[in-house]
Amino acid sequence: MTEIEHGSGNVYADLEIADASEMLVKAQLAAKIGSILKARHLTQAQASEILGLAQPKISEMLRGKFRGISETKMIECLVRLGRDVQIVVKAAPRSRKEGKVEVVFE
Repeated sequence: MTEIEHGSGNVYADLEIADASEMLVKAQLAAKIGSILKARHLTQAQASEILGLAQPKISEMLRGKFRGISETKMIECLVRLGRDVQIVVKAAPRSRKEGKVEVVFE
């Protein structure tokens, strides 16, 4: 019989990758950037001009290789693509000792 193991919701944490929370946030931001570029039918060269990133960096980011791109730069890309970005800081529930970072798209 095959045993099924349920994930935590963060594949990076499940794979025990360092900086798992940061990697998940970057993956979510990169996915959103990619979906906007696709919806606008932009080439990577056109995206490069808009985002202020070299085309090879955009290619890497869209393929999940975003270690060299900061969360701040990804947020800047979303702003350049016409998105408002809001950062909300609130108290964590008492049931958790630490806070968490999550990305919410409306």
